[in-house]
Amino acid sequence: MKNIIAVIVIMLLSASVSFAGSKVDGKVMNNAKVKESMNTATGKDSKANMGSIKMKNSEVGKSGVVSNKADIEKSANVAFGKGSTANMGSITMDGSKVNGKVMNDAKVRKSMNTATGENSTANMASITMKNSEVGKGGVVSNKADIEKSANVAFGKGSTANMGSITMDGSKVNGRVLNNAKVKESMNTATGKNSTANMGSITLKNSTVGKTGLISNKADIEKSANVAFGENSEANMGSISLE
Repeated sequence: MKNIIAVIVIMLLSASVSFAGSKVDGKVMNNAKVKESMNTATGKDSKANMGSIKMKNSEVGKSGVVSNKADIEKSANVAFGKGSTANMGSITMDGSKVNGKVMNDAKVRKSMNTATGENSTANMASITMKNSEVGKGGVVSNKADIEKSANVAFGKGSTANMGSITMDGSKVNGRVLNNAKVKESMNTATGKNSTANMGSITLKNSTVGKTGLISNKADIEKSANVAFGENSEANMGSISLE
């Protein structure tokens, strides 16, 4: 009974932060330490968030700071179902505007993050931005330190991001910085049109203005990044513009 209670307490303390239609001019900080724990979501469009921040239709003003710091060890985060998403030590943004600072600092050890189902997405120590904007004074920074861990997405159209920044339909006039250190780890996406990104930045249908800066620094050792399936794509320590 003592062990069960301990696990429940840890999971509650490591709860993630979610914003919907919010405006941040102050500071919002999530500091999560997760050890020997499991977080699971099951069903269509299920979402499992561990030590993460999720922003939707939100705005971070010039003086705003959104900070996520995650220290995850020997833990599992799992989402099952079509359109499922598993976020571990990550920040996800949809339809958001950043003029301040959005910072993710994730340390992941001996852990697994898995999303299973068609169009599933597994994000480990990553930042994903969709239809978002980084203004002239905005900074989006991702720092990832991953060791002996696995990030897996199964299913047609699946995406696995490890220590990466991905942007779709976004506009950058500020700075987008990714610094990833990956050791003895595996990132895998399986299925037709699957994508696996490790220590990379990928921009799709996005624009980088005159004042914009995209910087990627990757230190990858004894690790594997794999995409299986027709029209699959694997990016390791790269910047990809589409």
